[in-house]
Amino acid sequence: MPREINSVAVVGGGFMGAGIAEVSAAAGMPVVVRDLPEFLDAARGRVEKSLAGAVRHGKIDEARRDEVLARITFTPDLKEVAGADIVIEAVPEILDLKVSLIKELDELVSPGNVIATNTSSIPIAELAGKVQHPGRVVGVHFFSPVPVMKLVEIVVALDTDPETADIAFAFARKMGKHPIRTKDRSGFIVNFLLIGYVNAAIRMYEEGFASPEDIDDGMRLGAGHPMGPLTVADMVGLDVVYSVGNSMYEEFKREEYAPPPLLRRMIAAGRLGRKTGRGFYDYGK
Repeated sequence: MPREINSVAVVGGGFMGAGIAEVSAAAGMPVVVRDLPEFLDAARGRVEKSLAGAVRHGKIDEARRDEVLARITFTPDLKEVAGADIVIEAVPEILDLKVSLIKELDELVSPGNVIATNTSSIPIAELAGKVQHPGRVVGVHFFSPVPVMKLVEIVVALDTDPETADIAFAFARKMGKHPIRTKDRSGFIVNFLLIGYVNAAIRMYEEGFASPEDIDDGMRLGAGHPMGPLTVADMVGLDVVYSVGNSMYEEFKREEYAPPPLLRRMIAAGRLGRKTGRGFYDYGK
């Protein structure tokens, strides 16, 4: 049996990091969330808003909400993550930022404890290759929104120890998720298949071929998908779709992964999808 994870640290309290902290705390584990001082209130607010929604929809009661919140500590001090059984980086999808952070964590985190990355597209080897102990680095890729989506990709790099992968797999199950294993390449399983499909839908709309509603209805009602590709893009975040597409294009040099020009313009306009209230659809309405 792999060693059990009993404490968690998350570095980065954005949309993904806050969700990871919430589901970890809901599974009974104490969680430390580290972010820069100016972002800590927003990180706490994301968790509180998510739990308030769960109360409002009858999924949990107020006592359960308070219990989950009480397990989460928010801190600006990176050193406070050092003793956690697993430390998960969930900072923006910027290679230099992630490399710098992974190097710091390798020096701070207790020997033998797991360092995980929630990257959605960067090959794990690009991060693990920069540390002294690459065997304890593994990809643990959650999907958005984390409290709702069941899937977690466990990404095994060339130098990831089998025990590290087993620990991460068991950790995902402890949170009530459905883990799947994948080898290490840009996009892993889901985004490797998804990004080309989403980009094709964006190009279809960009060229004036069909409206967002008709594109999405076509795939929902004609292909049996639970939601259309442009709705998926809005849910994931257009900035994330762009970053993942860029990373995959750099690795494979295949045109279907290159972000369409419209995507860049929408990001420049602040239209990132649900998280900003407007993407291909207007959520303010």
